[in-house]
Amino acid sequence: MREKTVVLGLKENWKQFLLLLIVNAFVGGMVGLERTILPELAEKHFLITATSVVLSFIIVFGIVKAITNYFTGVLANRIGRKKLLVIGWLVAVPIPFILMYAENWNWIIFANVLLGINQGLAWSSTVVMKIDLVGEKNRGLAMGLNESFGYLSIAIVAYTTGWIAANYGLRPYPFYQGVGFVVLGILISVFFIKDTAKYVAVETKTTKVKEHQNVFWNATWKDRNLGSISQAGFVNNLNDGMIWGILPVILSNRGFNLKDIALIVAIYPAIWGVGQLITGKLSDHYNKKNMLFVGMALQGISLIAMFWAVHKLSFIVLSSILGGGTAIVYPTFLSAIADHTNPNQRAESIGVFRLWRDLGYSFGAIITIAIAQFLEVDFTILCIGALTMFSALIIKLRMT
Repeated sequence: MREKTVVLGLKENWKQFLLLLIVNAFVGGMVGLERTILPELAEKHFLITATSVVLSFIIVFGIVKAITNYFTGVLANRIGRKKLLVIGWLVAVPIPFILMYAENWNWIIFANVLLGINQGLAWSSTVVMKIDLVGEKNRGLAMGLNESFGYLSIAIVAYTTGWIAANYGLRPYPFYQGVGFVVLGILISVFFIKDTAKYVAVETKTTKVKEHQNVFWNATWKDRNLGSISQAGFVNNLNDGMIWGILPVILSNRGFNLKDIALIVAIYPAIWGVGQLITGKLSDHYNKKNMLFVGMALQGISLIAMFWAVHKLSFIVLSSILGGGTAIVYPTFLSAIADHTNPNQRAESIGVFRLWRDLGYSFGAIITIAIAQFLEVDFTILCIGALTMFSALIIKLRMT
C-alpha cells in the first residue's frame, strides 16, 4: 500500500525538496568560507607565497572530493542516501575550528581533506535525492535549483568572508559562519530529511533506459554522450579550480584591494548560482548538446579575455560571462547524465561523473603550478581558457 502513495514530481514532493535545497545551501557555504581569503591567509598568517604551496589545498580538496563522490554513488543504494548525508555533516564539524585556530599550513590541508569528504558525501547525496524525488519531467529544473542554491551560497559566503576579513581581520571572525552551517546542516539532515529509495523503486518500473554492463567505463568515456559530459565536467572544474586558487593572486598582483577582489571573485559563482534557476528549466526543453557547447564556449572566451583585462569593470563583466557559461552547463550536466542512465544505476553514474568532474579541481591547480614554473602566473588563464574551448569542440563533434 505504501508504494501507491509514492508519487514522483516536484510539486508533489516540494517540502522534502525545499529542505534539501536549504541543506545544500549550507553545504555550499562551507566551500565559500575558503573561496576568497585562503590565499591571503597563506601569505599573511603562514608567510607562504609559493604558488605550489598556496594551491596545495585545492589539489587535496579536489582529489578527496572526487574519490568520495565515486564511493557515495557506489554506496548510495547499499547504505542509503540520508545516512551518507548525515555522515558528510559529521565529518564537517572540525573544519571551521581548524580554519580559525590552525598554527601551520598542514592543518589547513587537513581541513580540506575533511571538506572534500563533506562535499562528496553531502552534495552528492542531495543531488541524487532531488533527482529521485522529481522524476523525469522536471529533472533539469531540479538540478538548476539544487546547483543554484549551492553556488549562490558559495558566492554570498565568499563575499561575506572577504568583507568580514577586510573589516575585522582574517581570523577568526570570517569562519564563525561555518559553525552555524554545520549545526543547522546536521539538525535538518537528522530530523527532517527522509531517504528516497522508494522513489527509485517506483521509477525503475517505468523507465525505458537499459542498464549498462560497466557503469564506470561507460560514464567515463565509452558512451558517446556520457563520456562527452564527463570530460566537459572535468574541464569545467579544472578552470574553476584555477579561478579559485589563482584569480585572487592575479587580481592582487594587478593592484586590486581585498574588497574589490572579494567582489570580482563572488560575482562569478553568484551569476552561476542565480543563472541556474533559468538554465535548469531550459535544459528540460532545449537540446542539451547545444546548451553544453554554448556554455563551455562562453567560459573559454571569458577566461582568454581575462588575460588582457586591466580595469575592475572588465573583470566584473568577464566574471559575469564566465558565471553565465557555467550556469548553462552545470545543471545540464547532471540532468543529461540522469537521462542516459537507468534509475538503478543513477547514483553510481552520477558518482562517476562527479569523480572526473571534481578531479578537475586538482588538475587545474597542478596545471597552474606547472605553468607558473616557466611563465608568469597570468598565463594560466590563457592556457586553461584554450583548453575549455577544446572541450566545447569535443561536445560539438562527439555527442549524438
